[in-house]
Amino acid sequence: MATELLAAFIGFAFATLFTPGPNNIMLLSSGLTFGFRRTLPHVAGVTIGFAVMVAAMGFGFGAVFAAYPLLQIILKYAGAAYLIWLAGVIALARPADPDATVERRPMSFWGAAAFQWVNVKGWVIAIGTVTAYSAVAPYPWNVAVQATTLLAIGTASSAAWALFGTTLQSLVKSPQAVRVFNLVMAALLVASLYPVLRQP
Repeated sequence: MATELLAAFIGFAFATLFTPGPNNIMLLSSGLTFGFRRTLPHVAGVTIGFAVMVAAMGFGFGAVFAAYPLLQIILKYAGAAYLIWLAGVIALARPADPDATVERRPMSFWGAAAFQWVNVKGWVIAIGTVTAYSAVAPYPWNVAVQATTLLAIGTASSAAWALFGTTLQSLVKSPQAVRVFNLVMAALLVASLYPVLRQP
């Protein structure tokens, strides 16, 4: 195993997974709205779903995009459209009301796992992982190392963002404050698309 390359990959994983992006913004908002415990399936869906996506890329799924570049462009813009829709959902979200007749629910495990396949930032990280850091170990162990590393660091990142949102519950109490917070989160979610969409 290339120790120096592995250390560089770990640094890459920390930098990309802990910085704000669609997953982290939604986890932060979910932590505030629903609390940490109810957000745990969302956390698990993000981390496991993303690790599975990277493994699929490493084991050859990425060759499909190399053969059909139009497919990647379609997925990119479909993911952007879905993220804009999610931003609208977040912008309109209110605190969970225990007296409401219809209970609002956080994103499920399967919903969060499926979201990884349309998350444009996730695709950038996954492609960077399987191309720039493929030499961390001989194939196929390199894919296992990459997926496991991202699973571990992703779990820490996702849990931290959800917990951060939960700690904000004591500060953001009024419906007006929650509305402002959610509007800011929605704006950040849309803004996170800019670096990816401006790439050809």
